[in-house]
Amino acid sequence: MRSVAELEERLSRPRDVLVDDLRKLDGDILVLGAGGKLGPSLVRLALRGVAAAGTGARVIAVSRFSEAGLADALRGEGAVVVEADVTDDAALAALPDAANVVFLVGAKFGTAGREHATWATNTYLPGRVAQRFAGSRLVALSTGNVYPLVPVASAGCTEQTPLDPVGEYAMSCLGRERILTHFAQRNDTPLALIRLNYAVEMRYGVLVDIARTVHAGQPVDLTMGHANIVWQGYANEVTLRALHHTATPPFVLNLTGPELVSVRQAATALAARLGREPVFTGTEAPTALLSNAQLCHRLFGYPDVPVAELIELTADWIAGGRPLLDKPTGFQRRDGKF
Repeated sequence: MRSVAELEERLSRPRDVLVDDLRKLDGDILVLGAGGKLGPSLVRLALRGVAAAGTGARVIAVSRFSEAGLADALRGEGAVVVEADVTDDAALAALPDAANVVFLVGAKFGTAGREHATWATNTYLPGRVAQRFAGSRLVALSTGNVYPLVPVASAGCTEQTPLDPVGEYAMSCLGRERILTHFAQRNDTPLALIRLNYAVEMRYGVLVDIARTVHAGQPVDLTMGHANIVWQGYANEVTLRALHHTATPPFVLNLTGPELVSVRQAATALAARLGREPVFTGTEAPTALLSNAQLCHRLFGYPDVPVAELIELTADWIAGGRPLLDKPTGFQRRDGKF
């Protein structure tokens, strides 16, 4: 992948399993938060998948669309684009109805010191969305941050692991899950909660954070010494396919890759491809934020882009000086403050 266009094409290329699931799905798909990091590629994947399925369903992309030209681009690709601030009651009420709703809206970075706004976005708004789309199938993006840090030697947290979020961001995300569950059960709204960590592509993600540090000759912090990552194209696919698994009580799913990624080993591999000598600081802690995604892989198969290929593609992208989103993940934080 040597251009943004090639990357976007790869991210939005539907596999047969997705097309088959979309063919069996009735009704339109409405994506809230279509202008965020995952939103544009998920909308494009849905558009191409629906076209291949031949159902005629509409893909409705809803966002404030702060990125110049994105709304027009998605409109040109076939999406029904609604430019709206869903935190406004009138705007939320005016949205078109849809049988299938994918909720991607959330706040993470810059939330330290603005905790009130974080809770408003991550906890209060989801309740209003659940009321507005009562009865629709609702897939809501959550995060693995709702889990505690666990021993690296463990297999990671499963969907049954008791939740113990670290920091206000993670607590507000647990609040999102609790509020959505409340309204789903009250209104009999089928719901899926997708606990994602960490989606990566060539413009952002854990590997980009490590690669940029290595490329700049700066020390890589090893304290959070391990992480889970997953190709964003697969994450988008699973999120859409989860519309068939919505339920009351909600269906809960960990979404990540099968590998335990060592930060030290990833940095070393990236450095070799970037022609740099890795520099490290700190020592790997015995615990990390880790999820066990065996249920996901059993239901949806394994990611189609493995970690070794992601490392190679990321190094090539960084070495080529190609565009980045400049949105660090903050995966190194152990105190939950973003």
